[in-house]
Amino acid sequence: MLQRIRVAALATVLAAGTVVSAATAATAAQSPAIARVSIDPGPPIDVSKGAVKATFSFYTKGAEKAGFTVKAPGDVSVDTPVTLTPAKRGNWTKWTGTKSFDAGNVGKWGWRASATGGGDASRSGTFEVVRKLLDTKIANFGARPDQVDKGDRIRVSGRLLADGKAYSGQSVAITFRERGTDAYREVAKVRTGRGGWFSARVRVDSTGWWRAQFAATSAAESSVSDSDRVDVRRSRLDSRISRFDARPEPVEQGDRLRFSGSLRIEDRARVSGQRVEIFFKAAGSDRWTYVTSDRTSRHGRFYASATARSSGWWRAEYGGARGVKGTASRPDWVTVTPPEKADTRLIKVNAYPEPVERGSHLRIRGLLQIDDEGSWEGYQGRVSLYFRPLGSRTWQYVKTTWSSDSGRLYTKAKAWRSGRWRFVFRGDDDAHGDTSGSDYVRVRR
Repeated sequence: MLQRIRVAALATVLAAGTVVSAATAATAAQSPAIARVSIDPGPPIDVSKGAVKATFSFYTKGAEKAGFTVKAPGDVSVDTPVTLTPAKRGNWTKWTGTKSFDAGNVGKWGWRASATGGGDASRSGTFEVVRKLLDTKIANFGARPDQVDKGDRIRVSGRLLADGKAYSGQSVAITFRERGTDAYREVAKVRTGRGGWFSARVRVDSTGWWRAQFAATSAAESSVSDSDRVDVRRSRLDSRISRFDARPEPVEQGDRLRFSGSLRIEDRARVSGQRVEIFFKAAGSDRWTYVTSDRTSRHGRFYASATARSSGWWRAEYGGARGVKGTASRPDWVTVTPPEKADTRLIKVNAYPEPVERGSHLRIRGLLQIDDEGSWEGYQGRVSLYFRPLGSRTWQYVKTTWSSDSGRLYTKAKAWRSGRWRFVFRGDDDAHGDTSGSDYVRVRR
C-alpha cells in the first residue's frame, strides 16, 4: 500500500514538472521574421545615363531592431550599412533606406537584411549595377576613286554614329587588306569631327580592300565599316585642271556664281566630252560637297554656274578615264555677302477734298519709289496709312494698302476729325523703309 502511494506521489511530481516545462517553452520568445526584401529600381541598376538612387526595403515581425548592408564587388570589400527608416504596418514594420550608384560602382553587389529580437534572423542576396555601352556604327564609308595608279592617293571617308547619333571627337583607324591576304593592317588614324564625319588621304600601292574600324572604349562598343575595294592599274596619263576660277568675288547671297577652267591631258588641249565636277566646302567645314558639273568643249574648256549661299572654297574635279588619271584644281575662295537693300522714298502725298464734311470719305494718294542705281523708279510694296488728330502727338494706324507696279498709291478713309495723314513703308527683303511727309485736312461739322 505504501509503495503504491510513493509511486502515485512521484507521478504527480513528474506531471507537475512536465507542465512547468511546457509553460516555459510556450512563453519563450520566437525569432523575428524577415519578408518582402525589394530593390527599386529593380536590378540590374543601369547607370548609363548618370547616378541612380536605389531604395532598399524589407519587412520584419517581432524584431527590436533591423539592419541592412551592401557589399561592393571584389573579394576584399567590406559591408557598408544603409541608414534605415522604420514604418509600422500592423504587426509588421517596414524598413526603408537608400544608396546612390554611379559608373564607378559597376559590378555584382551583395546585400544582407538582418533583424534582432528574441533571436536573430537574416536574409541575403546579390544585385548588379551595370552601364550599357553605346551601340556604334560606321556609315557612309567609301574609298574614292575606285581605280588609281600605284603611289596615288585616295580619299577614304565615313561617319561614326553612336545609338544612331553623330559621335564626334573619336579615334577611327583606317585599315587595308591587300588582295591575296587575309589580314587587315592599320594605315592611318583619324578623329571624327562635327556630325561624326571623318576622312583621310592615303597612299595606295596595291589592289585591295579598305575599311574603317572603331575600337571599343569604356563608353562605347567597337564597330567596323563595310569594305570598299580600290584597284591599282597600270600607269596612266597625267591630267590637270588649270585656270579654274569662281566669280564674281565677293558675291551677294542668292546671286549666281560662274565657274570656268581648262582640262589638260599630258598638255594636250583638245580634250572634249570629259565630265568635270564642281565641289564646294563651306567655311569651317572639312567636307567637299558636289554641286554641279559640265563636259569639256573640244578645246578642253568647261563652264558651270550655281547659286551662292555661303562663303567657302570651290574647286573642280576630274575623275579620270581609261588610261587617264583624275585630278583636282586648286581651291578658289569666294566671300558671300548679305543682300544689299535699296533706298526708297514716299512722295506726293495728297489727302483730298479739303476741307471735308465729318464722316465723309477722304481720298489719299502718294508715290512709292526705289533707288535703282541712281534713278528713282516706281516700286510695288505694302504701305500703311496713319492719322494724327489735331492737338495730338500720336500717330494712329488706319489701314494697309499696296502700291501698284508703277509705285502709285491710292486709298480711301473716312474723316471724323481734323488732322494730318501720311504713308509709312516698312521695307522688305530688297528695300529699306521710308515715311512720307504729312498732309493736313480740316473736317467741318
